[in-house]
Amino acid sequence: MDKPASPPKAVVSGLLSPVFPVVIFLVFLGLATGLRYGLVQQDKAQIEANLANETRAMANHLQREFLVHAEAIRRMAKRFQNDPSITLETWRQDARNYLEDFGVYQAIEWIDRDYVIRWLEPVADNQDVIGYNVAFNDERRRALALAQSTGNWDLSGIIDLRQGGKGMVIYAPVGSGADNNGFIAGVFRMEILARQLLTERVLESFRVEIREAGELSYQLNNDLPVSDTFSHSLPVDLPTLNWTLTLKPARTWVENQYSNWPTLTFTTFLLMGLLTSLTTLLVQLILKRNQSLLKTRRELDLEIAQRTAIQIDLARLESTDTLTGLANRRFFMEDLAHTLNIADRQMRQVGLIMLDLDRFQTLNDSLGHQFGDELLIKVSERLNRLSNERILVAYSGGDEFMVCQQQVDDLDDIIHLLGQIKQCFDQPFEVQGQAHSITATMGVAVYPQSGLDSDTLLRNADIALYRAKEQGRNTYQFYTEGMQEREVMRLELDKDLSQALTNDEFVLFYQPQLNLDTGEIQSVEALIRWQHPRRGLLPPGEFIPLAEESGRITDIGRWVVMAACRQLADWKGTEQEGLRIAVNLSGRELDDEALVDHIREALEAENVPAERLEFELTEEIFIQNIERNRNQLSRLQKLGVHLAIDDFGVGYSSLGYLRDFPVDVLKIDRSFITEVTERHDDAVITRAVINLAHNLGIQVVAEGVETEEQLAFLKRHRCNFAQGYLISRPIPARDLEQALASGILVAGLAEGSSL
Repeated sequence: MDKPASPPKAVVSGLLSPVFPVVIFLVFLGLATGLRYGLVQQDKAQIEANLANETRAMANHLQREFLVHAEAIRRMAKRFQNDPSITLETWRQDARNYLEDFGVYQAIEWIDRDYVIRWLEPVADNQDVIGYNVAFNDERRRALALAQSTGNWDLSGIIDLRQGGKGMVIYAPVGSGADNNGFIAGVFRMEILARQLLTERVLESFRVEIREAGELSYQLNNDLPVSDTFSHSLPVDLPTLNWTLTLKPARTWVENQYSNWPTLTFTTFLLMGLLTSLTTLLVQLILKRNQSLLKTRRELDLEIAQRTAIQIDLARLESTDTLTGLANRRFFMEDLAHTLNIADRQMRQVGLIMLDLDRFQTLNDSLGHQFGDELLIKVSERLNRLSNERILVAYSGGDEFMVCQQQVDDLDDIIHLLGQIKQCFDQPFEVQGQAHSITATMGVAVYPQSGLDSDTLLRNADIALYRAKEQGRNTYQFYTEGMQEREVMRLELDKDLSQALTNDEFVLFYQPQLNLDTGEIQSVEALIRWQHPRRGLLPPGEFIPLAEESGRITDIGRWVVMAACRQLADWKGTEQEGLRIAVNLSGRELDDEALVDHIREALEAENVPAERLEFELTEEIFIQNIERNRNQLSRLQKLGVHLAIDDFGVGYSSLGYLRDFPVDVLKIDRSFITEVTERHDDAVITRAVINLAHNLGIQVVAEGVETEEQLAFLKRHRCNFAQGYLISRPIPARDLEQALASGILVAGLAEGSSL
């Protein structure tokens, strides 16, 4: 027989939780509260609707009653108009009939054309108003004059009566225009009028407020305790009046409107919640008993699962890099050896790609190791998308990755894969909230042409990677014959470089910069050379990349600064005392926190003014890690040295940093000067750069000047300085001193190009 299915573990765990009955009770409490709130809101809505109906009915009743009284007064005025000779006694009898019939009038008056009260009924308690002018202000005068001319009745609004108290007056004109014979006026006392118009139920249940033009004019039942929650206002449609009627219900009226359903509903759901919680407790007791019977089996299953997971983790750790999640170097090499054995039997080729992230070390040093780790993870995620049954991606360590492509039928397969890898770096990487554009350089070794075993293949791929870096990075290079010999020479040179500083094998050459305004040499660029004991004088291109890769560039840079300061000190008291020396700074040197302190110490040690030293940085270095570099360059500027941008125009083509960085000199790259007299585009760019720099208050140096025509062009367009073989090649300090002393370094002399 099949065993009955067990309830899901999560369900059982939830049911057994001691909090579960409480949760159930709270759910029912929430439902009860919500339903009670909904019913209370429903009652409130009904109360508001009832209050609105009461207000509307009262307003309509008020409008109708006023119209009735107005029409009655109007009929009396009509009779007076038809019989102007009516006697006072007859008029008073007619007025007494109205007072008895309606019972709301304080008095009925006849007012002559000049708005003065002449007749009055009853006279008792009202005799003080005889002779009173009812046009007591401009507003009332205009209203009464309008009623005289049109024959329409007028309402005074709520006013203070001469007889005392608040009241209203209806004025019905006796005739209109020239035939007008004054007014018949009905005077109401507001309290009597309100109690006459309103029912006893309304008077007991509501406070009545009448507002005229927004201002409170009259209030009835002021002492009645009313609700703070409910009130309703409605405009009253009466001619010439801007009245708003407001009803505020008594608290007893509001309480009588509420139903018992909210309380009953709340109590019912609360009891249901309590019963359900008790039932849940009973279910929990039953489930706990069943759970204890299954406990032993669960523990056994758990132990088996844990052991299985540990075995899987051990196997994964042996083959996977913990940071990137890619295959590690050990697993990759084992898999590569196995792949080569299969390829040998099947007579297939295998491609091995070594990949190195460009500028990773610089970013890692300047932005921190956490940044570097996050970047490696992002790169690994993109590269891992290329993995399939024929491609294995692994992390070698540092900033290097390895990719093995099995079953290669043609080199085009590897080239296609290289293109896919480059596409992984097309989009910037989002790291720590900022986008960083990263490129990669690759070296490729192909089995069997580049090696017959995994170690040889890996070594040759690494050699090809280094050659690709020498070509300018962000590219790839296949391993070819002869590369290994060059690699051996590079390793020997790298070993010798470690002793070069100790053995004082470096020297500085100086290339003059000609001032095109004065024709004088005012500054020189210091260029390092290595006097190798066996290979002779080596240019910087032979050893500076090695120094940057090994990290020795910082020590070499410090030596250059000290050597330049010593040379400036040696020139004191000579004809060369006014020269300024320009020194190149690498990106790694700029990242050195102690850079400014070292330069200050070198200047102080040789007692050299800071303005005689200039530092050149390439355009690319300027905008790497902008905030950090801006701080470093600001410190250098405060020190008093000059700052120059080298190779301008071939970098990122971003001009914003010219405004943000403290730049003194801008050097136009030689690639624009070489054909400046032949190519229109180069001429336009050169002129634009010169104008831009001058507008920003920056001086301009043109590099690579080799012809008289180039020099003439630069003079014509107000370039400040020229540097190149036309003026002089880089030469030792002694040769420079002799050349300056002899005066052969003069602008426009062809002999200068032979130096």
